[in-house]
Amino acid sequence: MYQILLVEDDRTIVTMLSDFLKKESMEVTAAAGQRRAMELLAERDFDLALLDVSLEDGNGYGLCRQIRELKDLPVIFVTASSDEYSVITGLDLGADDYIAKPFRPRELASRIRSVLRRCGRAQSVIELGDVRVDTEKADVRKNGRELNLSALEYRLLLVFLNNRGIVLSRNRLLSEIWDIAGDYVNDNTLTVYIKRLREKIEDDPANPTLIRTVRGLGYKVD
Repeated sequence: MYQILLVEDDRTIVTMLSDFLKKESMEVTAAAGQRRAMELLAERDFDLALLDVSLEDGNGYGLCRQIRELKDLPVIFVTASSDEYSVITGLDLGADDYIAKPFRPRELASRIRSVLRRCGRAQSVIELGDVRVDTEKADVRKNGRELNLSALEYRLLLVFLNNRGIVLSRNRLLSEIWDIAGDYVNDNTLTVYIKRLREKIEDDPANPTLIRTVRGLGYKVD
């Protein structure tokens, strides 16, 4: 699970992001100000820092400067200060991305993963029950036994893994795997590939526990 340092003095945002990002395999540790953030950075390692500009003490720009002097840690500003000067200041200080409030949580999670990939911090091995996926090698194993997945089955599995805890509609799944193997993907094709994927990764495909059907809504992986 990714370790995220969130430096934000709005408790509502802290609670909302902590709950949401946990579903995205990200553990959030929060600090309200610059001083506490630096204490946490000295105590433990993080994969990425999310910074607001206005803090309980100090400010996000000063904190970003301190982080850049001490650690090779990706930084994303998440702040209401969205004017051009503020954005340029944040990026010039070394931030890897700048997201304006109000933001969409799913977009933020996607931007975090993108920055982690660019910075070489993306986790290459993901586990789901007794299924283990090495994304660098595109290797999928169940109980140590290699599974032979088609390109569409593999892409479908990654979509589920990257959206744990989220109910994915059939339309969302279709948009994610569209034409990935050079073939037209329609609703019937999606049904076939979900069935095939379950046959390979589930202990009992007729009663799936990894990829669950949420009646009337879609599918969900916890």
